[in-house]
Amino acid sequence: MYIQIFTAGGTIDKEYFDKESEYSVGEPFIEEILLELNMNFEYEITTIMRKDSLDMTDEDRQIILSEMIKSPHKRIILTHGTDTMQDTAKVLEGIKDKTIVLTGSLKPGKFHKTDAVFNIGFALGALQQLPFGVYICMNGMTFLGNAVKKNRNAGRFEGKTIE
Repeated sequence: MYIQIFTAGGTIDKEYFDKESEYSVGEPFIEEILLELNMNFEYEITTIMRKDSLDMTDEDRQIILSEMIKSPHKRIILTHGTDTMQDTAKVLEGIKDKTIVLTGSLKPGKFHKTDAVFNIGFALGALQQLPFGVYICMNGMTFLGNAVKKNRNAGRFEGKTIE
């Protein structure tokens, strides 16, 4: 099995520099996770951009869409910031011949207590089981990409799940 992994930035890849929350979006954290977990499938990681999702534009989403369409692979993971993940998922809806799973984290991957490792592992497992379509995998749930939103107060995603 071959999995294409694209990264677009977001909290999962953030690196903080001081107490006043100065940060940058660093190298893709998913690469570190996959090396540690000794995954038994082939994969390629391609960075599309390194942006906080609140800074993403419609043009950025079109770049992501273009990269997904160009990929010859049928199984794709996209790590993405959680604030506008659902907006990108909606743009990707038109891709009918691939399984695309968006995931990320509410805390940076480099933090000691992060949801990044679990979310990536869960997304990879779901990716191998789901039919063609666009999904968001966060916090142990798989959502339809066009029917989910982030509940910032509760710190989780809510919407129509896959059953």
